[in-house]
Amino acid sequence: MTDITSKIKYIGVDDLDIDLFESQYEVPNGMSYNSYVILDEKVAVMDTCDGRKGDEWKKNLKEALAGRTPDYLVVHHMEPDHASLVADMVAEYPEMQVVASDKALKMLPQFFEGIDIDGRSVAVKEGDTLCLGEHTLTFYAAAMIHWPEVIVSYDDVDKVLFSADAFGKFGALSADEDWACEARRYYFNICGKYGAQVKRLLDKLSKLDVNIICPLHGPVLSENLGYYLGLYNTWAAYEVETEGVLVAYASIHGGTKAAAERMAEILRERGAGKVAVTDLCRDDMAEAVEDAFRMGKMVVAAASYDGNVFPPMHDFLHHLQLKGFRSRRVAIIENGSWAPTAGRVMACMLDSMKDIEIVEPMVTIISRMKAEDEPKLQELADALLAE
Repeated sequence: MTDITSKIKYIGVDDLDIDLFESQYEVPNGMSYNSYVILDEKVAVMDTCDGRKGDEWKKNLKEALAGRTPDYLVVHHMEPDHASLVADMVAEYPEMQVVASDKALKMLPQFFEGIDIDGRSVAVKEGDTLCLGEHTLTFYAAAMIHWPEVIVSYDDVDKVLFSADAFGKFGALSADEDWACEARRYYFNICGKYGAQVKRLLDKLSKLDVNIICPLHGPVLSENLGYYLGLYNTWAAYEVETEGVLVAYASIHGGTKAAAERMAEILRERGAGKVAVTDLCRDDMAEAVEDAFRMGKMVVAAASYDGNVFPPMHDFLHHLQLKGFRSRRVAIIENGSWAPTAGRVMACMLDSMKDIEIVEPMVTIISRMKAEDEPKLQELADALLAE
């Protein structure tokens, strides 16, 4: 248990045993499930945690309560990594009220068959308040960040924002790592599709005097908040954060890899800024998605496969489609030994995304790079970097 302020306590837990968050994202440094308690005249528990760490969380809660009983359980987000213990709390504290959006309250029976909160719930909407004594919480709708039922709340005394999944990151609190790297990977893979909704929330927050941000994952933020808000505004607007190029390749026997790596060398020789190279067959897909959104330009290089494109590239481009990838310049390198098809498929997938400029000319490698391919790669690099 950690003091956030004199009345707000952190009771979350680290999960160092999890291998994949949401069964898809690699989390080598674990994950934190954040939860808080406000100890005023009334006691409010702010979210629970994942059932994986339920016993530890309950121990932290009991310690923080020190014999008191919760008056309210505020559920900002119904996803199981934050709300797995709602039914346990309802059973343990029969006088406690569950505070959530109307959509969240309607979702409760989907996760907890037979749960009975009749007469024990408070549905809140935009602008509603909950007085705890000295502290008053004001609620703001945050639909599709990243579920439709999400709310955030603001404590007007300590100027604390309980931000749900916004401003969260991968990694346990015990991990010593850069915030932006894992927060960026988290943002674009969890919330990337919902930039417009994130921007609406940021516009609301700009009118509040926020001193502390308490997210549901990652560290509590209390210093240099302009830095975090600035990054979120950049991400939500799909703006370029880092000048440079992502070279993402999917190679079967090494021919496409050699072309992609040579392209990266050419780009560096031309002063392209940061050039990141990703092997889509082996590297973390979530990190590849992160870098695609981070950079202003991208090169995709892939082998043809079964009259289509090698599946790791198809998977990558499908991820970008799902996450709302947009407003970038992309160059294409394809490889094929008899009937190259990868370029056509990649172009079709990219065309389905918003404001993607496909740079010409596409380069076709026939099995292995040859001397005659070098000027073609150089021409493509020049076209990609041309303003």
